[in-house]
Amino acid sequence: MASVRYSAAPRRRDELLRRLEESGYVSSSTAAAELGVSEMTIRRDLGQLAAEGRVRRVVGGASLVDGSAAPPFELRRGEAAREKDAIARAALPLLADAGVVALDAGTTVATLARRLPQGLTVITHSVPVITACTGRDDLEVVALGGTFHRATRSFAGPATRAGLADLAVDVAVLSATAAGPGGVYSADPWDADTKRAMAAIADRVVLLLDHRKLAARAPMRVLGLEDAHAVVVDDEATPEQLAMLRERCERVVVADTGAAP
Repeated sequence: MASVRYSAAPRRRDELLRRLEESGYVSSSTAAAELGVSEMTIRRDLGQLAAEGRVRRVVGGASLVDGSAAPPFELRRGEAAREKDAIARAALPLLADAGVVALDAGTTVATLARRLPQGLTVITHSVPVITACTGRDDLEVVALGGTFHRATRSFAGPATRAGLADLAVDVAVLSATAAGPGGVYSADPWDADTKRAMAAIADRVVLLLDHRKLAARAPMRVLGLEDAHAVVVDDEATPEQLAMLRERCERVVVADTGAAP
């Protein structure tokens, strides 16, 4: 749609609520472009609506309080693409001695799936990861069943957890909606449950976190940063964020995005 400037905050917030009721999710960057204001202005609007209990802040925007807390997979996949690619490349050496890896349903993990070295056995509940891996003849794939969740394009629930219970994994590669001193968080309880189950059967856990996740919030705690063997984060994380990670995690790998200083 063409950009329409919404200079009055009440009118702008009403429009944001209308969009949320229509689709369940609003992207800060998209709303800013279409309403003719800055992304910071939209973030302030969403922050005010969240303070009033009318919306839930999630990575990249907001969702309805009584709706899905996770924005659609396709939208999340297109965000921070450069950072996700850099993180995926930096994570590869952490899989060098692994034979069996579990990959969760995060968009950064899906980026890693396209770069996996040959010879691995991949265990996953993510449809994009399954698609990427079954397109190759040099990987073994164990696909987990369960209840399909369209927002994450993955399977989850009791059947997924039961499938993981009988498996053994060298490395579980996990993503997150948010991370901070209190640990790693997800926006969806079933997604959080699957991540915990993957971590429980793995010898090592590797977390892939683009810098935006270190400033985000989500309701479901998955595990502590100290429970991870390594965290891979892009170089746009602040010195304070990196210090926080290094204080809590055994190993922190900073991925070079190639961005100008």
